[in-house]
Amino acid sequence: MKPYAALRRHWPEYLIEAAGLGAFLLSACVCAALLFHPGSPLAGAIGSEGLRRALMGLAMGATLVALVYSPWGQRSGAHFNPVLTLTFLGLRRIEPADAAWYVVAQFAGAWAGVTLAGRLLGSAIVGDPAVNHVVTAPGAAGPAVAFAAEVAISFGMMALVLFFSNRRELNRYTGLAAAALLALYITVESPLSGTSMNPARSLGSAETAGMFDGLWIYFTAPAIGMALAAAAYVRKKGHGAVLCCKLHHDNQQRCIFRCRYGAHGAATEAENARQPEPA
Repeated sequence: MKPYAALRRHWPEYLIEAAGLGAFLLSACVCAALLFHPGSPLAGAIGSEGLRRALMGLAMGATLVALVYSPWGQRSGAHFNPVLTLTFLGLRRIEPADAAWYVVAQFAGAWAGVTLAGRLLGSAIVGDPAVNHVVTAPGAAGPAVAFAAEVAISFGMMALVLFFSNRRELNRYTGLAAAALLALYITVESPLSGTSMNPARSLGSAETAGMFDGLWIYFTAPAIGMALAAAAYVRKKGHGAVLCCKLHHDNQQRCIFRCRYGAHGAATEAENARQPEPA
């Protein structure tokens, strides 16, 4: 499918991807301001930084659940991450034109989400060093550790998504499992790398904060980690075991992907039924 034809047919999904990642980052900024800004009563009442990270993890996990299981997330597949989209492109489950528009939308949405947070909360709050536009940056252990950590957590997230989403009896729980893993990562891993796994998410924060040190980590490490997870899955199960690239397929929203769920899944577009299986 040509890019403009894809845009004409699938623009709602692209808009959802932009809005979804924007909403995720808006939530991240609000929660970070509440839990870490020195002027926040909640931050003052919770002295333990570890507890505040755990609460941040729960909040972002809840945000992810809300997005994945919303009618919007059910329709677009709830990628909200260029690396996830491009990994599924490599797995032959999304058309190149759709993947390209998804990536464009995700980067635009990430920037819009952080920018909107600055307008709503005020630049003094979002730009405070304790919040800092929720920038992801290497921790005290340095860039090498941050890189390794991002590879590891991205591998784990992609492996979980593939395990749950490609089992019909587990597919509906993919969002819950991913949210639980994200909450754990933010609680335990964030001091190492900031827990990104997502170049659009990291660039959106970096651009608004004007802080680009270490940004290369968040473009390369997640791609390596997710590609390794996909390669391991295909090596064990084969390409045919990857049914679709929706995180939540057990719903009545249309599916624009190279879908193998058929009658067991959502109301897949007729155009997908006519598409030959990629070689």
